[in-house]
Amino acid sequence: MSLITPDFGLLFWMTLIFGIVLFVLAKWGFPMITDSVQKRADRINESIRMAKEAEERLKNLASEQEALIDKARKEQARVLKEASDSRDAILEQARVQAKDEASKILEQAKTQIAAEKESALRDVRKEVAAISVAVAEKVLRKELEKDSGRDELLEKLVDEI
Repeated sequence: MSLITPDFGLLFWMTLIFGIVLFVLAKWGFPMITDSVQKRADRINESIRMAKEAEERLKNLASEQEALIDKARKEQARVLKEASDSRDAILEQARVQAKDEASKILEQAKTQIAAEKESALRDVRKEVAAISVAVAEKVLRKELEKDSGRDELLEKLVDEI
C-alpha cells in the first residue's frame, strides 16, 4: 500500500462517512449556520436602518435646533427693540413733563415777580407819598411860622372855599 493511492475499501468508507457527515450537516448544521448568519445579517441591517433613522432624527433635531435658535434670536431682537422703544418713549415723556413743569414754574415765578413788583411799587409810592407829605408839612410849618405866611394861607383857603 502506498501513501499516495489508497485502497478501494478505504475510499468506500471515507466516501460513506463523508456522505453521512454531509447529510447530518446539511440536515441540521447548515440550517443552523445559515439561520445564525441570516439572523446576524438581519440584526446588522436593522442596526444600519436604526442608525440611519437616528442620523435622520439627529439632522431633524439639528434643523429644529437652528429654527429654535433663529426664533429665539428674533424674539430677543423684538424684545430689545420693544425695550428700546419703551425707553425712548419714557425718556420723551419725561422730557415733556420736565418741560411742562419748567414752564409752569417759570409762569409761577413770572406771576410772583409781577405781584412782588406791584407790591414794591405800591410800597415805593406809599413811601414817596409819605415823604412828600412830610416835606410838604415841613415846608408849611416853616411858612406858617411867619405871621404873614399864615395870613396869606388863611386868605387863600377862604377864597377857595
